[in-house]
Amino acid sequence: MASFSFPHDLREAQRALHQAHAELAALSASLPWSVEPHEGWERPADHWYPSRRPPTTGWTEEQKSAVAELRARALELTITVSMHPFWEPLTGERVVEARMALKAMCKPDEDADETPAAEAA
Repeated sequence: MASFSFPHDLREAQRALHQAHAELAALSASLPWSVEPHEGWERPADHWYPSRRPPTTGWTEEQKSAVAELRARALELTITVSMHPFWEPLTGERVVEARMALKAMCKPDEDADETPAAEAA
């Protein structure tokens, strides 16, 4: 893979974008399955596609607002990253290589939270 010298502001925007996506995924996982109140359903086990959803009261206004804010933040950061002047001189495969390199470079370390505790022990 080719080496690229990404500007600091582009790297920071990509890191923030990864963070916004992670926060949105975590929030979404904690929310009820339906935005609106729903009585739920259950298909029989012998149905060709058995499924079940429990009744839900839906999302609160605060939850809807939090999701909307995170989505707006992710969209803003996506635009910032994709429209950065760094990409202008690149063409063809170089754009793809650079984009993948930036994403890999700025990907959050999944073990980062555990590292300080392990070092402190």
